[in-house]
Amino acid sequence: MSELVTGDAVVLGLRPAKLPSRALALAIDLFVVWTVFILVSIGLTVAAVALDEAARAAIAVATFLLVLVGGPIAVETLSHGRSLGKLACGLRVVRDDGGPIRFRHALVRGAMGVVEILMTLGVVASIASLVSARGRRIGDVFAGTLVVRERVPAGRGVAVPPPPPWLVGRFAGLDLSAVPDELWLAVRQYLTRMNQLDAEVGWSMATRLSGELAARTGVPVPEGVPAAAYLTGVVNERQARDARRVFAAAQRVSPGGTGLPVDGWSGVEGAGGVKTASEPAGRVAPVGAVGPEASGVSEVSGVPGVPGVPGVPGSPVRTPGTGFAPPA
Repeated sequence: MSELVTGDAVVLGLRPAKLPSRALALAIDLFVVWTVFILVSIGLTVAAVALDEAARAAIAVATFLLVLVGGPIAVETLSHGRSLGKLACGLRVVRDDGGPIRFRHALVRGAMGVVEILMTLGVVASIASLVSARGRRIGDVFAGTLVVRERVPAGRGVAVPPPPPWLVGRFAGLDLSAVPDELWLAVRQYLTRMNQLDAEVGWSMATRLSGELAARTGVPVPEGVPAAAYLTGVVNERQARDARRVFAAAQRVSPGGTGLPVDGWSGVEGAGGVKTASEPAGRVAPVGAVGPEASGVSEVSGVPGVPGVPGVPGSPVRTPGTGFAPPA
């Protein structure tokens, strides 16, 4: 595994690609590029048959530069380091700091690739990859890039360490809505790797992150609370809020997934009337009805608060209302 350190002193675990996988990806790319080059050359030769020898030579040189040199550069620039062969082999070209490459990186790699791949049939590139500790060819060295493996076995996630017991619940009143996701990610990366950092570097990072977090929340870091402990306490508070929010959302949804409250009432009872808060359970008051007997709905089973289900023994049976009260 390659030990790459970013500007924030975060160690990146990148797996450099081995020579066999890189050779296979290069073979796929060369096959595609040469196929396109031959087809384009044949088409241009047929189209330029009436031109003189100098014009045909100029077209051949331009075709070579555009297809064999410019094609791979354009593909790597637009795909951020993933050509067709690298995509098939699960590889990608990245910068030395782990970021995506840009046009200048692809241009240097493509220009050097003419010498170490096309003109020497890949011999120079193979020797350079074998000698390099991270499998880089000469183009990667000049461009400041590295070919890494994207498809790697999924490792076990590292959990954020818990806060000290005396800090649990202390930040319940903080407003965390203004904290961006990028800052949360930086804090989480620091907390999961703070034991791997140098003590002085870790202290400076914790101080900087805690200051940014306090500025976003509008509340300064409490006196006597270490910066790392403050970060763990705030992250723990956010996780607790997320858990409560998910639990509350699950409680509001009925078990059947209909989105109605668990008691089964939506507040409107078909065309018979509207269930009011003052009515007892199981009674429905029609709109405009007067008198206790004008509800238009009677219960036979005597089970209050449960709507009638036809064909189910023991369930309340609702009879349609006529709108008239029976004589006394």
